[in-house]
Amino acid sequence: MTAARVAVMGSGNWGTAFGAILADAGCDVTMWARRAEVADAINGGRNEAYLPELALPQSVRATTDPVEALDRADVVVVAVPSQTLRANLSDWGASIPSSAPVVSLMKGVELGTTLRMSQVIAEAAEVEHNRIVVVSGPNLAPEIARRQPAAGVVACTDMEAAERVASACATPYFRPYTDTDVIGAEVCGATKNVVALASGMAEGMGFGDNTKATIITRGLAETTRLGLALGAHPQTFMGLAGVGDLIATCMSPLSRNHSFGVRLGRGMTVDEATAELRTTTEGVKSCQSILTLAQQHDVVMPICEQVVAVIRDGHSASEVGPRLMSRDLKAEKH
Repeated sequence: MTAARVAVMGSGNWGTAFGAILADAGCDVTMWARRAEVADAINGGRNEAYLPELALPQSVRATTDPVEALDRADVVVVAVPSQTLRANLSDWGASIPSSAPVVSLMKGVELGTTLRMSQVIAEAAEVEHNRIVVVSGPNLAPEIARRQPAAGVVACTDMEAAERVASACATPYFRPYTDTDVIGAEVCGATKNVVALASGMAEGMGFGDNTKATIITRGLAETTRLGLALGAHPQTFMGLAGVGDLIATCMSPLSRNHSFGVRLGRGMTVDEATAELRTTTEGVKSCQSILTLAQQHDVVMPICEQVVAVIRDGHSASEVGPRLMSRDLKAEKH
């Protein structure tokens, strides 16, 4: 059987790691990189700028020409920073093959429109919703690079498309589970980044596991409230895309959102933490749009509110705890 041709549009940490998964599953992978030096490094066997520890399979190649990358692709994977998605699609979205499933690896909500990434793909590239697939789960790129066992959710409203993508990325170390709840997978993926910022702040301030477990659990409650208001399936939040990804992102030093929050908790400003990490931190970019989306649907998200106060308004991380702890008492289920 002829190997599937997959275009991976984006060459950051997760795009590179997922490209390796696809190659290990037997696909021919062409990655699109914006910078020539990144493409050259990938063609040399390693993405030195983003994931240098990963030795890439020989079936992974790279180009700076998006049209070349997309040419005759059987599957298109999009892995660019969420707030740049629309601009990227305006450049090369028209070159996406009309029969290819379009896979979103992005975890964010667009500023201004409050659209989820699948909605931006549908609107900006005129891709039918039944061709848009979301991959989400506890998938920290450095652990994937070491080919440690992991699993993820492959969600699409068309189960046949989900199964097609799942078969293209199933390896001995990566197990994909299919689902139809695109909304739930995307809400979980975006919101857990904001909760991870809060968890990181707590760690940076020296608080222990009780505090972090409280933030994670109440963050899951906030995520679930928002997802259900948007039409997600309740069981999604207890699965890999929900609690699984939340735990990994909130607890691991490999998580950029957690690490960013730690720096804020230690007293750094947003600009200082950004300069030190030098990578895209999706929770920082999307926390405002997630809060706006929640407000549009009358969903109360106090943790998200406090993260926005720190990120957008410059409040100190030390102010977050007292504000959350002094809220009115209520039943846990609310």
